[in-house]
Amino acid sequence: MTEAAGSWENVEDTRLTLRPDGTALFQRLDGQDFDFDDGWRVSGTGTWELTDDSDGQDIRLAMTTRTGFETRDAATAADASASAPPPATYTWHFYVRRDPREALELFFFYGDPDIGNTYVMTRPPA
Repeated sequence: MTEAAGSWENVEDTRLTLRPDGTALFQRLDGQDFDFDDGWRVSGTGTWELTDDSDGQDIRLAMTTRTGFETRDAATAADASASAPPPATYTWHFYVRRDPREALELFFFYGDPDIGNTYVMTRPPA
């Protein structure tokens, strides 16, 4: 759990902080799997835990308080007026893997999971 704690980001300007005490802060985090297609991005606080089972390690991030939300693009924003707002609570399941340099990465699938698109979080540059 110690190695996973700290700051994470992705190319879509998402920020995630996993604190050693099991709490988390995040900004502009998209939904996973088919929820990604709804176009919402949430900011908020929550809790996280590292789990280890026969499928490997993953991080469960649970949003307990949504502090803000936005949409990814203008087309989604136009459709957002006809759809429900993003959820007030939500749970992500990040898979844990190592990149070719052996650095830790967190990722989840977005869109149709059968296609295999990954939303990757890496450490910010030093």
